[in-house]
Amino acid sequence: MVTSKIIGNGILRAIIITAGTVLLLYVLFLIQPVIYFLFIALIVSMIGNPIVRFLETKLKFNHIAAVIVTMIFFISLLAGFIMMFVPLIISQSENLSLLDTGKLQNDLTQLIEKLKTYFSDHNIDTERMLKESNIASKINLNFIPNFLNSLLGTLGNLGMAIGSIIFITFFFLKDKKLFTSNARQILPAQHEDKILNSFRKINHLLSRYFIGLIGQITILFVLYLIVLLIFGVQNAFIIAFITALLNIIPYIGPLIATILVAVLTMLGHMDPQSQGEMLSTTLYVLIGYSLAQVIDNNVTTPLIFSNSVNSHPLEIFIVILASGFIFGILGMIIAVPLYTIAKVVAKEFFPENPVVKVLTRGI
Repeated sequence: MVTSKIIGNGILRAIIITAGTVLLLYVLFLIQPVIYFLFIALIVSMIGNPIVRFLETKLKFNHIAAVIVTMIFFISLLAGFIMMFVPLIISQSENLSLLDTGKLQNDLTQLIEKLKTYFSDHNIDTERMLKESNIASKINLNFIPNFLNSLLGTLGNLGMAIGSIIFITFFFLKDKKLFTSNARQILPAQHEDKILNSFRKINHLLSRYFIGLIGQITILFVLYLIVLLIFGVQNAFIIAFITALLNIIPYIGPLIATILVAVLTMLGHMDPQSQGEMLSTTLYVLIGYSLAQVIDNNVTTPLIFSNSVNSHPLEIFIVILASGFIFGILGMIIAVPLYTIAKVVAKEFFPENPVVKVLTRGI
């Protein structure tokens, strides 16, 4: 028989659970940076695990030595990146002082006039279209210094984040077996094997994915570097690296990279002797970047997505697109890892489901 005491206890329990859930979500909201650090450190440790295994199995390092060497490798890469980035900051700061946005805007207006004259000579009526669109008056290049100053300001907050991620990554690599041992004591016995198998498969697939992503970025870096060197762009090495790194944002990253390289190429021609070459050089660089992205989209990306996480490229495209609509750019970045995790868990716990069978074929 249901009594008022039972009903009261049920209501009280529901209130406590709701309040606890709200409090937990609020705490998670307050410590968002820590969650981001943990997530990034987990990714870095997944990339580092194959290196640690190689050092242990092939070079006979003990576990601690293998972890330390791997961390030194990552820190050296980070230090090299920072050392490359400093000259770019210095040179672009100098170029900003030479930037005359009014003159640049006037040059663009003159170019439009020349194009209009050319089309008129060939009996192509563009007068009406240009007047209606009023392109010249809508082009405002004052955003360039504001964008770069904002970018440089953001870099000042990275020190603590980098230190925290390095510290967490070290212990993720060092105490991997300890975490597995502790998990066995916490996990429910009836699901222990399934959960641990899921962890192993997820770690394996995501390690392949992130290593493949590094390979993709490396290929793009080489292609971008060749383009920049051909056209004599200043700081070609670091610009190629930054724009290739933006490829971690699916579909949107290459667009951002194209805009960024156009801005940096123009800034590299701010002195009076080279400003006449600014627009032509920028145009050639953009064409080169577009060709590199065509190669990446049609060759590199399908191979990495299909081979690393055993998913069809169309399947991945739909997942990334949906995640982008729901969660924005961050959702596009984490879409593939989260989708891979969901597939592994689904196969481990619901192997007989027909939809799961189709989606997880090959895992």
